[in-house]
Amino acid sequence: MNWTDERVELLRKLWAEGLSASQIATQLGGVSRNAVIGKVHRLKLSGRGRATAAQPRAKKVAPAAAPVKVQTRPAARTITATVGATALAAQFDAEPVVHQVLRPIEDVVVPISRNLSLIELTERTCKWPNGDPLHDDFSFCGNQSGESSPYCGYHAKLAYQPASERRRAR
Repeated sequence: MNWTDERVELLRKLWAEGLSASQIATQLGGVSRNAVIGKVHRLKLSGRGRATAAQPRAKKVAPAAAPVKVQTRPAARTITATVGATALAAQFDAEPVVHQVLRPIEDVVVPISRNLSLIELTERTCKWPNGDPLHDDFSFCGNQSGESSPYCGYHAKLAYQPASERRRAR
């Protein structure tokens, strides 16, 4: 979740109004209570007392000489569950955004599998499984593997991801 300028301003406004972190998280949508608390601490927002209905709230008015341009986007409609421990859990109608990460293709040569059975494997054969172990046509790749790996070069690239790519995928 990215903290845009608009969302930060809304967070500041709701925090100043005395809303709880849970209420702010529900209003913002797509963010947890803990994320709101963390952002409040990083912004070094002052502690505030609880606002009550009897206390009138002062509204901040922007100066006339400096018009404020705020871009808003339609918020997802929230539905609040009212059962058990999930009484305040919010459910969202909006579909989650899926980001597809494409890795560059580097001279990838897919080996032709030798389709070896378990008893045909040796120390120097690729042990990458092909198919479902419960079916009769289950086999292993069987191509030549490296000295320090149970897989051939192609399957080793599939099995072992560099740490930088694992971090980037999160």
